[in-house]
Amino acid sequence: MSSASNNWILYDGECPFCKSYVALVRLREAIGPVRILNARDGGPEVDLALSVGLDLDEGMVLHYQGQLYHGDACMHVLAMLSESGGLLRPVLTWVFRSPRRARWLYPWLRSGRNMTLKLLRKQKIGKP
Repeated sequence: MSSASNNWILYDGECPFCKSYVALVRLREAIGPVRILNARDGGPEVDLALSVGLDLDEGMVLHYQGQLYHGDACMHVLAMLSESGGLLRPVLTWVFRSPRRARWLYPWLRSGRNMTLKLLRKQKIGKP
């Protein structure tokens, strides 16, 4: 399960920040084929993430070379893999290339996501 065609990201398709970040990282140019999947659509990738205890309301999930990365670890690996360019990408890459900065900042980003979903009157992924 470690071929590049089996690399994927699960993100919240209702979260404007998640959608923007996933579009920003340009992974396909850095690692080749990667599937970008809305966790709200369900599927075997969602089932896999849930079966190993990952909370999709607590963070995105990256499956890369047979490993699962969740939350701040996902953001860190994405920063390490993504190509730089654009105006915002170098800043985000610098922030998340440090596991320590990623761990510190990620809860704040998750809180912002949760507040935004509430303001937009969107349910969390885990709610019916």
